[in-house]
Amino acid sequence: MTLLHAIPYPNISPVFLELGPLQFRWYGLMYLIGLAGAYFLIMRRVESKGLSMTKDQVYNMVVWAAFGVFIGGRLGYTLFYNFSYYVQHPASIVAVWEGGMSFHGGLLGVIVALFWFSQRQGIPAYQIADLAAAATPIGLGFGRLGNFINGELYGRATDVDWCMVFPSGGPACRHPSQLYEAGLEGVFLFTLLWVIAKTIPPSGTIFWSFITGYGVCRMIVEFVREPDAQLGFILGSFSMGQLLSLPMVVVGIFMLVLGYQRRTLIQAKSQ
Repeated sequence: MTLLHAIPYPNISPVFLELGPLQFRWYGLMYLIGLAGAYFLIMRRVESKGLSMTKDQVYNMVVWAAFGVFIGGRLGYTLFYNFSYYVQHPASIVAVWEGGMSFHGGLLGVIVALFWFSQRQGIPAYQIADLAAAATPIGLGFGRLGNFINGELYGRATDVDWCMVFPSGGPACRHPSQLYEAGLEGVFLFTLLWVIAKTIPPSGTIFWSFITGYGVCRMIVEFVREPDAQLGFILGSFSMGQLLSLPMVVVGIFMLVLGYQRRTLIQAKSQ
């Protein structure tokens, strides 16, 4: 495999600021940018739609979502991606600084946290779900940029002109799959949900569109993303990420169709 047309990996230090013993990392900064962006976007949507939510409620919603992401993401990685290791080293489950987060686990964590939040605040669950889903691609996009800076979750070996040699990926030139995901899960998904929101869809549509859209985007990228070393391929040429994303697509499409059918029935009865 020739490397004549490879794009040099930028080799950005994962630490952007050091203050004595303290290190501030790009990956953590990307999470903060994603959460801040989500807060301001949700606040703007609440104000533009005239929803009965205060600034404190929006802030608390984002905080609970953050807890759901971190707790669910860590537990998801433990269960889905490296269960045999953590069974033998249970103390390492809390060692988040060693890396290892699962989007699908984080998603489940956010759903549980925000459902609890909606029930406690007396706010319709789908209102919270739609607001959160519309803002989530911001965090996903920046998070994938953080993966790229860390040189992790890179793609499979390839000879495309834009391949890169990642420091921890051996001598092979690889797909910069983190950038593909930033484009699909971040920019594309954000734009798609924004367009759907303009159509005044049934309640819950933004949430289920996100579930479906993410599942499709993740399944596509997984065809060029290097599977986790400790797992490899799970079923034939399918990775764990694809197997976890497939139910998202199936359930998401079903719920979208159901939502529009329900609105049609309601409109027919009111005529």
